[in-house]
Amino acid sequence: MRCEFFRQNCVLGTEPAPEMLEHLRECGDCLNHAVSVDPDYLFRSLGGEMTPPGGVDAFVDGVMEQVHLRETEKKLSRRGMPAVYRWAVAATLTIATIGGLQYQSGQSVAPVTLTAEASHGSAIVPVKNQLEPRPVVENYESSSATIVEVPNQTSDLKVVMIFDESLPADL
Repeated sequence: MRCEFFRQNCVLGTEPAPEMLEHLRECGDCLNHAVSVDPDYLFRSLGGEMTPPGGVDAFVDGVMEQVHLRETEKKLSRRGMPAVYRWAVAATLTIATIGGLQYQSGQSVAPVTLTAEASHGSAIVPVKNQLEPRPVVENYESSSATIVEVPNQTSDLKVVMIFDESLPADL
């Protein structure tokens, strides 16, 4: 087949003859011309069977099966921590809990400090750390605040969360 004949018969949207496809695979200039006319000619020039063996549905089923197999392999490979690590985590949490409880019980006892007179043999005077009580907000209204009341039906305690950028951080 000659290039002039191929270019005359290369029309958009038509199925090329087998001779035209052979020429398309051999001639780079005609391939460039055909792709400028219709980009589908590039794929037609590849040749071979365009439909996978067994049909498109069988191909899609095979791909999905492989995807499922890879996901299952990943799940099985991330099976979890070995028993040694789980026991180590459990021991760490137990020690942290016991230490936290001891620290908390140690905080409830008022610390004793010695004054200058105590060093001279007089009586020891315990000094407690005094915490200032925070004010209780009974009513609060603000146009820029978000006020969320948490319902609690088991006690008289009322929990309210206030989100307001203009309030001080330690309120």
